[in-house]
Amino acid sequence: MSDDSKSGSPKDSHYARLRRAHRDQKSGGKPALRPRQPIPPGEAAADGLVRLYGLHTVRAALDNPRRAIRTMLVTRNAQERLGIADLAALPFKAEQVEPRDIDRLTGSDAVHQGVLIEAEPLRPKHLDALGDTRLVLVLDQVTDPHNVGAILRSAVAFGAGALITTARHSPHESGVLAKSASGALEHIDHIEVRNLAEALGELHQAGFHTVGLDSEGPAELEKSLAGEKIALVLGAEGKGLRQKTRETVTTLARLDMPGPIRSLNVSNAAAVSLYAAHAFLTRSTR
Repeated sequence: MSDDSKSGSPKDSHYARLRRAHRDQKSGGKPALRPRQPIPPGEAAADGLVRLYGLHTVRAALDNPRRAIRTMLVTRNAQERLGIADLAALPFKAEQVEPRDIDRLTGSDAVHQGVLIEAEPLRPKHLDALGDTRLVLVLDQVTDPHNVGAILRSAVAFGAGALITTARHSPHESGVLAKSASGALEHIDHIEVRNLAEALGELHQAGFHTVGLDSEGPAELEKSLAGEKIALVLGAEGKGLRQKTRETVTTLARLDMPGPIRSLNVSNAAAVSLYAAHAFLTRSTR
């Protein structure tokens, strides 16, 4: 066997230097970094608790007197950003940790921003607790928690007083939903109903003009708004509104979209519809 074939020979060192130089050139002169192995989510929270994470989500939960928080894990940086001077002064157990300690619970794909709480979920209300709001949003079996969270955020932004969902075929409160809502979960009543058609009938009795969003609706949304109270009804991705819902709402309406794309993601459609309904109600009170 020749000397060149032995480990650590001048020839081996030469080729090793060439390989390193090639890698450094591809990475802009910086040493190549190995990607971190992803961390899968850990065990679920204890029965009766949910894990909520993210700075806006946790800050809103801390400020909500209806939210019963049991524990908190927080990094030093997140603690400062949340304005918490003394963890020991909080009315629940709180511990300062490293980011990877939270990764082990949420998984490394979750954008927890260094803070996680375990808390009791907020209890949905009944329809008779609707109050005197003039604008509500009704979801007909929208199941994606990312979409429902984004819808909650838009609903709060445009002053809707409640989000109405069905007891079945709707996502439960979760970290994904709450993070997508960016704190909005704490600022709006969630009303849960068993029968959506009956609930729409009760909304009619309470003076609500119910508008079902449908890409094939007979009139534009802006021309379909009426009355002093409005309930916007949106259906699931792909399926849209169920037939019974379509038959029960006051009117079906479409968003006017002049471009080549004729439909929007349900959370985007909710935001546009809420803007139009809020503007209409604002004008009608002047």
